[in-house]
Amino acid sequence: MNEILVLVIFACTLIGLVKFQDSPEKVFGVASLACLGFNFVSTQELLVNAVNPGLITLILLVICAFVLERTSYIRRLAQLLIGPTVIATNLKTLLSTFFASAFLNNTAVVATLINPIKSNKLIPANQLLLPVSYAAILGGTLTLIGTSTNLIVNSMLIEKGYKGFQFFDFFVVGLSISLVCLVVVMIRMVRLKGKISEDTDSPIYFLEATVEAESPLIEKTVEANGLRNIDQLFLVEIVRSGRLISPVSPAEVILPNDRLIFSGDVTKVSVLQQFEGLSLYAEVNGELRDNLTEVVIKPGSAVIGRSIKSSGFRSRFDAAVVAIRRDGGRLSGKLGEIRIKSGDFLVLAVGADFNKRQNITKNFFLLNDMQLENALSGWREKLALWGFIGAVLISIFSSISLLTSFIFYLAVLVATNCLDLNEIKRRFPLELWIIVVSALTLATSLDNVGLSGHLAEIIETSLSGLHVWWAFAFVLLVTMVLTELITNNAAAALMFPLAYSIAVGFGVDIVPFIMAVAFGASGSFVSPYGYQTNLMVYNAGSYSLKEFVRFGWPISVVYLAMASIMIPIVFPF
Repeated sequence: MNEILVLVIFACTLIGLVKFQDSPEKVFGVASLACLGFNFVSTQELLVNAVNPGLITLILLVICAFVLERTSYIRRLAQLLIGPTVIATNLKTLLSTFFASAFLNNTAVVATLINPIKSNKLIPANQLLLPVSYAAILGGTLTLIGTSTNLIVNSMLIEKGYKGFQFFDFFVVGLSISLVCLVVVMIRMVRLKGKISEDTDSPIYFLEATVEAESPLIEKTVEANGLRNIDQLFLVEIVRSGRLISPVSPAEVILPNDRLIFSGDVTKVSVLQQFEGLSLYAEVNGELRDNLTEVVIKPGSAVIGRSIKSSGFRSRFDAAVVAIRRDGGRLSGKLGEIRIKSGDFLVLAVGADFNKRQNITKNFFLLNDMQLENALSGWREKLALWGFIGAVLISIFSSISLLTSFIFYLAVLVATNCLDLNEIKRRFPLELWIIVVSALTLATSLDNVGLSGHLAEIIETSLSGLHVWWAFAFVLLVTMVLTELITNNAAAALMFPLAYSIAVGFGVDIVPFIMAVAFGASGSFVSPYGYQTNLMVYNAGSYSLKEFVRFGWPISVVYLAMASIMIPIVFPF
């Protein structure tokens, strides 16, 4: 009976992850509580899972990687990539992204490259953005810290009583797969159609202005008010008493409280202030603040899914939304009622307290050259970089573990004010921690009720006539399919117990099966939703889902084929 209940929990978890893709931590959390409630796992076992050494290493890496995001090194690198020729740009950009993602947060790497790529006048942006995302994914497979999926698998391996992976255990397989896939990416780049924007320095934003009750614009037509011929701003809609007027006729008469929706160059927003009785959405006390800052919404931001009006930008960030841009999607209606999505570009009118707010870097990537007060410079910037490199090298060339190295690295960052305790609290990856702890708890429950052993026996009997490679290939394929459906971290956490049981059932080394989970979970090339970098470029490059699938499926097939060949060669059964 207990085995059936655990199996039901496992199946419901998979269904929940597919249905509620935006909240995997909640799905895993419910599964963990169910296991605890049915006494399939003890409170002590749950607490042991919560402080798993591999999991703590993952948490420390996420926190410490934040410090590197605050340095100027990635931004400087981005400035060197474009030019002088198309081939040189492609090679420099893809290879730099590839190797940087082996050691740095690949989401931050891609976010830093989006603007330089979109503003270049050499290559159409959508011919480079998607390949850059794939290069970042492939680069993450090279090292233990290259992607969170490797660290999740490592933490679950340690929970089973094994030593865990070394820093470069993934390198040979990852490099072999990646080089072949990168060649395919470069060959297929020409299939991504696009043109270089003639106005790449002026992205099209969505702005709103309200006609005040006493405005002299009232009872006059759009044309008579001069609202048709504003420099690089176009009146595209009028929202009147809940009714949307689009397109806007030159003969349309302006009425009190009309919301005028403009599209165009946000840097020309000051022109709208020249119209008496026309107030912008972001105006405070009748005067728009001059300090404009461009940001992009991070995955996991607290404002995602909320309207601009209800998200409380002024109280939360000391900032007001001047304009919004969503690449790949059309915006319509009142600015304040638009629901924010990951990857949206915002222009904020910021107050004096904006730079001091402690939640800015958790919610936004800053896309202009403005530096927050807590941005690192001088000797602290060098300390952050070389300290990170030193911590990794110490773990590679000595008996000191990666966990120990990063504990001391974090202590140095705090002692030198490169990182403070409030920043650690803000950057703590709670959702990721819940996913891994719950996955470990689910795996423990499978063992405790004897389901893992029973499953191993069934697999051994069912597949006794087949070579073990077919079982390995099955694990790899299923993991790659799942990562397109439920994100990479969730796929790795869910597939590990199954892969482990299959290896035990065949009586072979578990490492190739665990590697199949690690590499399979990183192999997201078909869906824009399976990996954060894919979602970012999906919006920024204005790709259609069909275009994404058409470009990605050959890379996915090559990745699957190379992984199924290389993993058993490097890690024999």
